[in-house]
Amino acid sequence: MAHIPIETVPYFEAAIYLPMLLIVLEKDYAQIENGQFKFKGPYIFLIEEARRNVEIDLKSTKAYLREHQLKIVQRARDELFSEYEFHCKQLMEIRRYSNIRLRNHVEELLKLYLKKASIVYSKG
Repeated sequence: MAHIPIETVPYFEAAIYLPMLLIVLEKDYAQIENGQFKFKGPYIFLIEEARRNVEIDLKSTKAYLREHQLKIVQRARDELFSEYEFHCKQLMEIRRYSNIRLRNHVEELLKLYLKKASIVYSKG
């Protein structure tokens, strides 16, 4: 049985994780905007900078998928798992991801992107 090339998997997974991270950042942004913070500016800056970096990475991920004729389709989703189809030329592979794994990985990416944003903030 043929499998999709292993070098394409990080791009497929980025196409799953990065949109989820954008949703988290948008919701957090709204919470801060509507919240009772004394100084909203630094939080807003960090979220906007993180979101900008995520959007750049998502754009390059989508370009890679397009260039290499790769496609990802979300299939079933329940309380425990999310299922995705990875299409690569004539190959199709179905992968199941634990929703807990998805959440934890998005949280790790959030830390990473906020750390990058804080470096920009500290320089500025």
